[in-house]
Amino acid sequence: MAPSRFVGKYEQFEFLRAELNKRIAFIGLELSERGKFIKTQNALTITEAEQRANKLKSKLEQRNIHPTIYQYCKAELLAENYFHTVFEATKSIAETIRQRTGLKEDGAELVDKAFSIKNPLIQINDLSTETKESEHKGFANLIKGVFGMFRNTTAHSAKIIWEINESDALDILSTISLIHRRLNINE
Repeated sequence: MAPSRFVGKYEQFEFLRAELNKRIAFIGLELSERGKFIKTQNALTITEAEQRANKLKSKLEQRNIHPTIYQYCKAELLAENYFHTVFEATKSIAETIRQRTGLKEDGAELVDKAFSIKNPLIQINDLSTETKESEHKGFANLIKGVFGMFRNTTAHSAKIIWEINESDALDILSTISLIHRRLNINE
């Protein structure tokens, strides 16, 4: 499990490390990303050992995250790579909108065309009142905000400059999950 043996095979290393950590959790050890053993408290149950091996995925499951996120972020979640998990999850929103509408645009232009009030290609409600129109516009603005703050930032900033911790990743992924749930309401 020396990290040097897995250069260019990061996903394989993380998969094997997670599987090993599930087993050695029962004797109070964990293999770090650096390939060093760390003393931890002994796991008492299989569930506890599995949760320790993949903390982020376990916490997302507790939040009942939309399944689309797992489809787009499987490798990143396995590696507990918060930065790239957020990046891939935000890209899943645009791809879902494109699949539902047939549009080719990206970013704000995609959202504006898909969620226009006069000719919406996707509706989150029936737009029958001013309040429902406001909700619809607010939802479009939320998507544009997620693109601007999280997708564009991760696309243009180095991981070491724009760090995302576990708490932020959980909150961002919960917001993206909400977006996917609302996108799928009238499907």
